[in-house]
Amino acid sequence: MAAAAAGALALPAAAAGQPAARPHDRAVVISDVQYDSPGRDDRSNWSLNKEWVDVTNTARRAVNLDSWTLSDEAGPTYTFRLDGRSTVRVHTGEGRDRRADVYQDRHNYVWNNDRDTATLRNAHGRFIDDASLGYRDRDHDDRGHRGGHRH
Repeated sequence: MAAAAAGALALPAAAAGQPAARPHDRAVVISDVQYDSPGRDDRSNWSLNKEWVDVTNTARRAVNLDSWTLSDEAGPTYTFRLDGRSTVRVHTGEGRDRRADVYQDRHNYVWNNDRDTATLRNAHGRFIDDASLGYRDRDHDDRGHRGGHRH
């Protein structure tokens, strides 16, 4: 269910000139990221699937994520669904989608090991959340997250 499209840099919705996200959009966050799969980057399916992003819906009701995108700075995107009060782990490699694990079915790594940003946008292209690796500035907390987190 992977889809490729050009992505934009992650900007807060107001900075991008777009209306703020709807209240149920704010319940969905990037809760964890494994940018650099353990071991050697050999493009094996095992290694690709050790690169992942966790997306969590903190609301009680399901949020329809049809046409929502998860992308890196280079632009590859992936779309998926997320039930209420649940987390889905989005793996890079191939696998059988299940409730808590979905697979982008890619044969190359998505996330850079040294510096990258995972960005979540809703169906209208509005910024929801992001998580960054390798950036050291005052806009990021210790885990490398910025922007949309509302935990």
